[in-house]
Parts: sequence; C-alpha cells; structure tokens
Amino acid sequence: MLSRYSNKIGKIFLILACTIQFSWANSVIDASATLIPMKPHDVVEQVTEKLLKTIDSHRESFSNNPEDFFDELDHLLISVIDFDWIAFRVMGKYAKISSPDQRKRFAYIFRRELIETYGRGLLSYGEQSILVIPPKEDIGDLKSTRVIQEIRGPDGVFPLIYSMSLTRSGSWKVTNLVINGINLGKIFRNQFTQRARKLEGDIDKVINTWSSSGD
Repeated sequence: MLSRYSNKIGKIFLILACTIQFSWANSVIDASATLIPMKPHDVVEQVTEKLLKTIDSHRESFSNNPEDFFDELDHLLISVIDFDWIAFRVMGKYAKISSPDQRKRFAYIFRRELIETYGRGLLSYGEQSILVIPPKEDIGDLKSTRVIQEIRGPDGVFPLIYSMSLTRSGSWKVTNLVINGINLGKIFRNQFTQRARKLEGDIDKVINTWSSSGD
C-alpha cells in the first residue's frame, strides 16, 4: 500500500527526529545552566543538521553493517516521536480491547519496522534542500502545533506537515505526519483495521505479521 511512497517517507525521517535527546529540546541561556524549551520550528532546524551528519557517516558502512545505522536512527527517533501514542491511534478501536502487553509489543514492532523499512531511503538523500516554513503566529503557551517543511529537489517540492505536542517534560514530540496531502496516521489505522478484519479480530496475528508496506 505504501511501497510507492517508501523513498519519500525515507527522506522524511530526516526531519522526524525533532529532538535527539532532552538536551536538544532545551537551550542553555546563561552560565548557571538555566534551561528553556526551544520552539519546535527551531528544534527541527537544529536536529536536521545532526541527522544529515549521521546519514553521511553511515553511507559507506551501511551495506556491511546496516544494524548500526538502524540502531542509531532508532536512538534518535525514540526520544522524538511519540511511538506509543501513534501506535495506540493506529490500532483504533482494537486498542481498547487489547492488553497492555499487546499495545506495548505493537508499539515496538511498529517503530522498528518503520525505521528498518524506510530508514534505507535516508541513504538516497542527495542534493535536496530542506526548508522550515516560519510560523505565522508565535507558539506562545500552546501545547500542540504544526511544523511545516518543504523538501525541494529536482523531482519537485514535497510539503510536510508535522503534528507536534509538548510533553510534560518540556520536549516536543511528533504525533502524526502528512506528506503531500497523505495522512500517514490514517493510512496505517485503516491498514490495521483491514488486517484485523481479515484475521477475524486476532490482534496477536495482526501484530506478529505487521508490515507498514501493507503486505
């Protein structure tokens, strides 16, 4: 279902890491190490540079040791994307009738499968430019917002819209993504529902056979 979008989605992981660690979500403003939360748009710009360096460092070694790249990517993204919340939404009505263990297992499988499948697309990143569209209004005290970016390259311009929420710890996390008008959250939720119906509501089978490509 999503195979034709895999390369584009792979490139999207360049920006999905909106914070690398909690330290990336804060800025030191004086010698006493007083910290203030960074605005989501500023965080995106900073972490994109870090992620590009990570990609470059794994280009030559990837074919011989892909797991190192996937593990590093996983480390970056797990503190950035609210995988547990996204997975819960993807499960839809089945989340309420599933056990805590099933929800935990699906969140893990969902995360790792996406990273390993679409993370390969990161290595094809070339001369595209990435532009963060400045917010029209100040973020202020908002607890949720959208960050709009554009990936510009020879094959066109791809707009990205990130839904982001402020956590209790003060860091911003991604809760959904729309690429070129395609709502990935809805696509994955419909996919989970279809597989659950096909497998007669057996949640364990859906989890164990989950694939973001729809196979």
